[in-house]
Amino acid sequence: MIQSLLIANRGEIARRIIRTARRLGIRTIAVHSDVDAGMPFVREADEAVCIGTAAATDSYLRQDRLLQAARTTGAEAIHPGYGFLSENAEFAESVIAAGLVWVGAPPAAIRAMGLKDAAKERMIAAGVPVTPGYLGADQSPERLQAEADAIGYPVLIKAVAGGGGKGMRKVDAAADFAEMLESCKREAAASFGNTQVLIEKYILSPRHIEVQVFGDTHGQAVHLFERDCSLQRRHQKVIEEAPAPGMDDATRAAVCEAAVKAARAVDYVGAGTIEFIADGSDGLRADRIWFMEMNTRLQVEHPVTEAITGQDLVEWQLRVASGEPLPKRQDELSITGWAMEARLYAENPSTGFLPSTGPLDRLRFPDGVRIDSGVEQGGEVTPYYDPMIAKLIVHGATRGEAAAKLASAARGTQVWPVRTNAAFLARAAAHPDFVAGRVDTGFIERHVDALIPAAEPSPAVLAAAAAAILPAVTGDPWTSLRGFRTNAAPSSQVAVEVAGKPYLVTGDQASAAVVADGVLFLDGEAWPFGPRRADHIAGAGEGDGAILAPMPGRVIAVLVEAGQAVTKGQRMLVLEAMKMEQALLAPFDGVVAELKVTEGAQVSEGTMLARIDKLVPSNGESE
Repeated sequence: MIQSLLIANRGEIARRIIRTARRLGIRTIAVHSDVDAGMPFVREADEAVCIGTAAATDSYLRQDRLLQAARTTGAEAIHPGYGFLSENAEFAESVIAAGLVWVGAPPAAIRAMGLKDAAKERMIAAGVPVTPGYLGADQSPERLQAEADAIGYPVLIKAVAGGGGKGMRKVDAAADFAEMLESCKREAAASFGNTQVLIEKYILSPRHIEVQVFGDTHGQAVHLFERDCSLQRRHQKVIEEAPAPGMDDATRAAVCEAAVKAARAVDYVGAGTIEFIADGSDGLRADRIWFMEMNTRLQVEHPVTEAITGQDLVEWQLRVASGEPLPKRQDELSITGWAMEARLYAENPSTGFLPSTGPLDRLRFPDGVRIDSGVEQGGEVTPYYDPMIAKLIVHGATRGEAAAKLASAARGTQVWPVRTNAAFLARAAAHPDFVAGRVDTGFIERHVDALIPAAEPSPAVLAAAAAAILPAVTGDPWTSLRGFRTNAAPSSQVAVEVAGKPYLVTGDQASAAVVADGVLFLDGEAWPFGPRRADHIAGAGEGDGAILAPMPGRVIAVLVEAGQAVTKGQRMLVLEAMKMEQALLAPFDGVVAELKVTEGAQVSEGTMLARIDKLVPSNGESE
């Protein structure tokens, strides 16, 4: 068994590898950028080495520094995790050439599966079914158009070196093909440095089915069954589950056998995933499931496979890399129950999924849920890396039980002041179509209005806020926040502020909300609240002139001064978060009464940045 392991990655996957390595008695070495020095994975490793600055190109993608760190710490092996250099054949070769153990796929297999067209040709030769399409070397627009016409619309143009949804265009009609081809090639050139494309038949009710495979150096290859990753947004997975809903035994046997064939075709060693596209319009059928691509690494969603099989896939990786045979034969593997995983992201669905960064003053998860996370309470979500905060992983005896557990876990998640998609995940997991297994890759787009929480607090949130402050309300009728009349009994109305806006609500209702440090957590959402301020008693609201930060971020431009006259729509400040800029505009003509930030300031969502007073007409009367 390997005795020392350098982890060429960060965050959640680094912590995941450290947990298994520690159980196996393996010494671990973390590498980190300067901004990651305080991260949990650095503290949890036996040793840590700083390899550069925040930019991944100056740290986690620096092959020379990773190898140097391995040499100076006496590491015996390197585990690349996923992302970064995990599917880089050149890096794998460099690790092996340095006399180190590479805990990943063989470089030849990485190369064989790296280009979609070459991979499909190899799969055809191996007898693995592939999506109808064109993989030819003739890349002239005329030939590509002719092939698309012959396949029949809609078709999908895909960059052969693509991934992550980039370099991909759906074409619905022949008249649109030339324009979409040019657009696809431009993106492919910018993202991958390769303009080659292939054409595929577009599946109208697509489901994303993938099979976990494993090979060893003794010529063995097995599968650990399938996962369904159909619930996606912009080609990025949101909720994954295992097994796939609606998969019967015969179809499972066919697709899993095809996956093992694919692995054997490239002499695969280690953990890999064979991805298939399925036409789910008439249920899952073996003759409507086709090879799409292979991921030559461990997947983000591997925990759901671990949950239904009872196997530790990182342990399998380390044992196989150490030269041991696979821990289990195919006939020793079976499915128990159902598992689901949801990706908790630092983003705000109600503002178009704007990224959210900043401190994690509160980060709490409910009991009874597996949480794989790279951060912890008191830490920070920075703009430099992936915005995933955690993976919520549940297991149940049935799919219905697993879905209910996942929805409950998302509802019980508490994060502040960073915004998350927890409420979005809860709504998705509880949606009737999801619970019934009616899921394909268009699920979120079809149901987006029902899945995205409203930007304004719900009646339940307002009632919970009022109930939370009601015990502190004084009995003095002149200062009380409760409604009062001299000729009637006191009402239970309470004047509150939620997310900076005033409301008058009833506060006698019981609530399941959690309250901590002036923030109310309910159903996966977080709302700052408190008694209504005196300056809001008159009914200030959207028109009060307060300019609030719509997301946590850094003020990169202050374009006005205190006392300056501004016109409606005038740019006042510019915020930046995760390389996304947002200009904040004057809501009406007026004068800048307050300016509370300077350029370079880091602010939380909801922070008041400035305030505008309306101009008063010359006759002295208010408008």
